[in-house]
Amino acid sequence: MDSPHTTAHVIITGRVQGVFYRAETKRASERIGVTGWVRNRPDGSVEAVLQGSEDGVNRTIDWCQKGSPHSRVEKIDISWEDTTEIFDSFEIRY
Repeated sequence: MDSPHTTAHVIITGRVQGVFYRAETKRASERIGVTGWVRNRPDGSVEAVLQGSEDGVNRTIDWCQKGSPHSRVEKIDISWEDTTEIFDSFEIRY
């Protein structure tokens, strides 16, 4: 059975800041049913923790590879992590 608590830590690089990438990631994650958070990093990349069913997390990662309409994703690094914290919503962190 699909575990309800699959957790992925992702770093997205490319043109992903200043193009509504975080807001669109939040919207996509909520639509898919994934919790966690997303934030900009000082190096110009975006970092996110995605949590939910394995299918939901994979669907959100697929969305992250495409990104928002004005973004240009060059690379996405994915680390699968043990679930140590359970998120009950998806938030944009600053």
